[in-house]
Amino acid sequence: MFIFQYTEECRSGMYPPNGPTFKGDVAWYTVNLDLPPSKRWTDIITDKKNDVSSYITVSPLMVDTLPYPFNEEIRGIASVSGVPLVKKKKKFVFIIGNLIHARNLDFGLFMGWDLKNRSWIITEKLKPLVVNIDFRRNNQTVFKSTNFAGYVGMLTGIHPHSFTLTMNERFSLDGGYIGILEWILGKRDGMWMSFLTRSVLENATSYESAKALLSDTKLLAPAYFILGGNQPGQACIITRSRTHSINPLELDVKNGRWYVLETNYDHWKEPLFLDDRRTPAMKCMNQTTQADISIKTVYDVLSTKPVLNKLTTYTTLMEVSKGTLESYIRDCPNPCMPW
Repeated sequence: MFIFQYTEECRSGMYPPNGPTFKGDVAWYTVNLDLPPSKRWTDIITDKKNDVSSYITVSPLMVDTLPYPFNEEIRGIASVSGVPLVKKKKKFVFIIGNLIHARNLDFGLFMGWDLKNRSWIITEKLKPLVVNIDFRRNNQTVFKSTNFAGYVGMLTGIHPHSFTLTMNERFSLDGGYIGILEWILGKRDGMWMSFLTRSVLENATSYESAKALLSDTKLLAPAYFILGGNQPGQACIITRSRTHSINPLELDVKNGRWYVLETNYDHWKEPLFLDDRRTPAMKCMNQTTQADISIKTVYDVLSTKPVLNKLTTYTTLMEVSKGTLESYIRDCPNPCMPW
């Protein structure tokens, strides 16, 4: 049985990752951007084939409409996996200035509940598919990402020493179904959200250029983009409608905003009371204080229920100045909130 709104005291001593909330390290792979798109994912999909085959489906008609190189990458993934790709996400992300950019990625809400194991079926199936990827060109790292094997868009990534970027789903009346329907009917002036983050990580060279692209590019669906840079004060939450940025939230250390935090709700509105991860997260951040923030203490915050919940697949920690990305597969022992 779940104890709703189950919230525990802020955790400590969780890093290096250990104990029942730590389910395993995330393996590293390389994607060579110099290869033809259809060949880039071969090693990853070959290694993860048994896990990938349980969740990948592709509509050939939809793939034919996607832009290059994503369409060719997906065709290559489908060919190697041997099955004819579909995902969704819900997340908790925050940025603090030094800069540490951290996130829990939650996925699988209302997609089937395992009564015996008291877990979300899709969430557990995705955990073996979590991979870290070093995207390289001319034998040099362009960007790093934590991904699900076979997913060509980007949800979490770092352009080393330049910027960090994560994406969150945003629920809105002007939602993704409208954009996808328009795409199917031939109106294709909007960009798929995770293709935009992939393009930004691969091609943008600065926080400013990344911010402009994420703020102004027309999208198929609303989204939150959380962006961090390599200079003091460079961190923001970009709340997007399909056409423009709404009420961006910037880091403002002088006025006491030494971190920014996003939990799938507009920052100027109260979160849904059944899904309030914002309040306990802010409590733990403020209790830690800016002076004591580190990779270690940020991991503690992300390990505190309900920030950690039954939907959490992985935790990622990034430091832009060091160019580092580290991720860990998570578990949430009972009692634990389902979301």
